[in-house]
Amino acid sequence: MPERPSDRPTDRPYDDPSGRPSGAPSPDEARLYYAARPSPLVAATAIVLDAAGRVLVRAPSHRGAAELPGGTVEDTETPEEALARELEAELGLSVPVGRLLAVDSRRPGSLGRSLITHVHLVGPLPPQQAGALAAADDEAAAARWLAPQEAYEVLPARIAPRLRAGLAALYSGSLAHLVDGVPQPGSPAGLDPRRRTALEHAGSFDAASHRASRPKAITAASVVFTDRAGRVLLVEPSYGDSGRWNLPGGGIDSDLGETPRAAARREVLEELGLDLPPGRLLGVNWAHKPGYPARIRFLYDGGVLDAAALGRIRLAPFELLRWRMVPAGELRALVKPSLRRQIEACLRARAEGTGPLELHAGRPADAPRKRGKKKGKR
Repeated sequence: MPERPSDRPTDRPYDDPSGRPSGAPSPDEARLYYAARPSPLVAATAIVLDAAGRVLVRAPSHRGAAELPGGTVEDTETPEEALARELEAELGLSVPVGRLLAVDSRRPGSLGRSLITHVHLVGPLPPQQAGALAAADDEAAAARWLAPQEAYEVLPARIAPRLRAGLAALYSGSLAHLVDGVPQPGSPAGLDPRRRTALEHAGSFDAASHRASRPKAITAASVVFTDRAGRVLLVEPSYGDSGRWNLPGGGIDSDLGETPRAAARREVLEELGLDLPPGRLLGVNWAHKPGYPARIRFLYDGGVLDAAALGRIRLAPFELLRWRMVPAGELRALVKPSLRRQIEACLRARAEGTGPLELHAGRPADAPRKRGKKKGKR
């Protein structure tokens, strides 16, 4: 077994011209020492998605078992560099390697070495590129696009949990920590909510793990402006789906200590060039989609803008395309149903002097849900 660099004998004097104190290893000695150390194998794998949310699964002809694209990190590569090389070699795919979704540490197997696998997002690929994927000659493989549930079923037991946890991290905007494919207590993503609850009730979490494993929410603040005719001010973002209109406002920088009210004022100033303090809080909307963080929107009364105020509007370059004043009756054609319900509820609260309202997807929290009509005889 090689000696530690600090334990190796040396006759180098303390005032060595290199500046190292007596007994300190040279760079070459340190490099040789660490190169001989037993260490985990490191691999990088990709969750490649298409625009429909399907996952790319490979079945290499020389092994047969289905797998995700990727391979072992070599020489001085980073995991990202290794994955980019493997994607090019396996699939002829030259695309940026996206963010880290999961890390899976596996105990030594048949090779006698532990393995650390980094799981990265690649894509979503546009339809033309997704359809044109082809394997390189020396890595002949059948590449298939599968729905996530189908991919879980065909992938080996050691790989399927990585995909499941990686997708959970993608949709929750977080990161999964796995050991032998099992999400660990405190993993920000991938931990089953029922298991998390059981661990909480058993007092198994330390403070840091409890904070990391709790579900997160995305917060935003919007402002409802009208003109003297009662029309609502809407803006069209330059990002996202074309033709999608929204209220002025945006995300709350809570990590900087920003409050919802301060965020509403900042966003209006940045987007419209109007420095106007928000009025009273009209409502708070809660929206949730399984697998994604909850979204919380604070809606403030911006008041009535006169012609002079409307004339001072200056749109933020590269952020907004247009603004317009829209009669309440025309909202349905321009905004998503949930936002339309939020705006309509806020306009009623402003007119009636009620609120703040507690809204769920734009509906009052205590309102009964409408059920669809049953089919059959009347």
